[in-house]
Amino acid sequence: MVGDMTAGQITRQVVFVVVGSTVSAYGITLAIHAGFGSATLAVLWQGISKVSGISLGGSSMLVAVIMIAIAWKFDPTQIGIGTILYQIVYSPLVDVFSILHRYSGFAPIDFVLMLTGIAIFAVGIGTYSATDLGRGSYEAFSFALAQRFNRGISKARIACDVSVVALGFVLGGVFGLCTICTIFMSGPIIGATVKRVRRFVQPDFQTR
Repeated sequence: MVGDMTAGQITRQVVFVVVGSTVSAYGITLAIHAGFGSATLAVLWQGISKVSGISLGGSSMLVAVIMIAIAWKFDPTQIGIGTILYQIVYSPLVDVFSILHRYSGFAPIDFVLMLTGIAIFAVGIGTYSATDLGRGSYEAFSFALAQRFNRGISKARIACDVSVVALGFVLGGVFGLCTICTIFMSGPIIGATVKRVRRFVQPDFQTR
């Protein structure tokens, strides 16, 4: 797909990957530090961070590298330049934004901040995904496992979600309302964002 693009088209898509990566990193950190547990994959990051002493962003990068390697082994078509670029931008920014957020200490307000963070995160993921330059590490991992074991993506994703949350919880990650809200909120927002952003990032894309 990249080989058929002009330099201008590639540049535009790379810009959207970087913007989406930055927005999603800001959103996820706003959500998971509000005091209501972590988003699905972030439960695992937290667990690894507590056990190893690695920063949250470092844990994010470590998990992503492992997932990308597994996805590449089982189904390399899931990996693209966007997969790598997204993670290079995203993981360091997780650490940067984690120290910048401030909260009220008043649960209702912080809960709204958490929901806002989840929504921002999903918009960022949708923005990146609209480029079609490769799936994110977790999505690539889920699709590759579905392909490898001949299971539907829904079942594979549920199995992945349960596994990473369980492992993260055992290691010391925090499961809570943020985990649940992320599961229910992210999908619809990501889908809606992809449809809207794709019109700008891929002007020739025709919706059906």
